[in-house]
Amino acid sequence: MKTLIHRIFFAFTIGWFSPLLLAFLFTTEKEVIAADVQRWVEILGFSEQQFWLQLIMLAKKTPEFRNLYYFRIFKGNLLGKLTVHLLKFIYPKCHSLFLDYSCRIGSGLFIQHGFSTIIMADMGRNCWVNQQVTIGYKDKSGRPQIGNNVRITSGAKVIGNIQIGDNVTIGANAVVVKDVPSNCVVAGIPASIIKRNGIKVKEKL
Repeated sequence: MKTLIHRIFFAFTIGWFSPLLLAFLFTTEKEVIAADVQRWVEILGFSEQQFWLQLIMLAKKTPEFRNLYYFRIFKGNLLGKLTVHLLKFIYPKCHSLFLDYSCRIGSGLFIQHGFSTIIMADMGRNCWVNQQVTIGYKDKSGRPQIGNNVRITSGAKVIGNIQIGDNVTIGANAVVVKDVPSNCVVAGIPASIIKRNGIKVKEKL
């Protein structure tokens, strides 16, 4: 009996969230969305399922993914954008997570706990952002440019027209207002380099 009830509930859930697939069918951003889904599924350890089912389950269970999904669709063609505007009324975004639609963000962005998080930066591929992170402008000079495989952990601030290299980890609550070279770990207020190429160091930015 429990198995039957579970199957009925699962079928209802899939049916309720299936309209989200319309935006995917209409958009020109299918390739980057597929890469996002693959990364989220790998990180969250979802069971192996068909792509369309993975997309629906991610959109249902993780509002942060829903925000990213809407962001991707919005970057595409007009038909996809119109579909998203309708879907947002039925399937709301995570309102404490802000992704600026003017940004360029590479595939595979993972957002873990999007509470009170602002992303206003151009980012590379396979980045990772945690909760209570602020990435954005300091003044009119510009916003951060962030490389590939960058992880920005909880409470960190990355502010201003600065360059963050590839394979960088920014520690919890760090404040980064200067360029960071590739293959480094930075931490502190203001942030300094505590590891470079896997070796512990203590260097000012």
